[in-house]
Amino acid sequence: MTNSTDNRYQQRQQRIKENVDKRIAAATENHGLLLIFTGNGKGKSTAAFGTVARAVGHGQKAAVIQFIKGTWECGERNLLAQHGVEFQIMATGFTWDTQNKETDTQAAQAVWQHGKRMLADESLSLVVLDELTYMITYDYIDLNEVIEALNQRPIDQTVIVTGRGCHRELIELADTVSELRPVKHAFEAGIQARQGIDW
Repeated sequence: MTNSTDNRYQQRQQRIKENVDKRIAAATENHGLLLIFTGNGKGKSTAAFGTVARAVGHGQKAAVIQFIKGTWECGERNLLAQHGVEFQIMATGFTWDTQNKETDTQAAQAVWQHGKRMLADESLSLVVLDELTYMITYDYIDLNEVIEALNQRPIDQTVIVTGRGCHRELIELADTVSELRPVKHAFEAGIQARQGIDW
C-alpha cells in the first residue's frame, strides 16, 4: 500500500469512527427492547436462542415459550434448561398435525398463561415468545391481549417474538425487526434436517 492510499484509508476509517461515536453518544435511553425475528427464511428461533445464550452468559435470567414446537428433542432446550432457563412448550406440534382448532386454541391459551406470567416477572431479563406470530394469525391468542402484556411488562425486560408473517401492529411496536429472507434451503433439495444443525 502506498502512503497516499494508506492515508486515505486512515481518514475514511477515522470518519466512520467519528460517526459511530456520535451515534453511541446520542443513544441515551436505557430500557428493555422488543425484538422481532420474522420472514420466510431459516434461523429466526436460532437467532432468539443465541440471544438467550448471550443473556445467560452475562448472568441474566431468561425464559422461553415455544408455541409450535412439539415434544421432539430440542438441542437449545437441552442446553439452556441446564442453565436455569425456564421452558414452557405448547407441545401439540404444528396445526397441520392436529387439525383441530379447538384443541390447538386451548393448548395455545394454556401456554400463553405462562407467557403472561413471564411478561410480568421483574426477575426475567429476557423472554422469548417463539412462533408467537402463528398464534395471532390463527386467532389462538388475541393480538390486543399480547400488545397489552408487552406494554405492561417490566421496563428493563427484553422480549423476542419469532415467526413468519408478523402482524404489522407488533412490527410498529417493536424496537428492532429483523426479516430473514430465504435464498437457498437444503430441504428444498431433498436433504433431511440434521440433529445439532436444524434442531
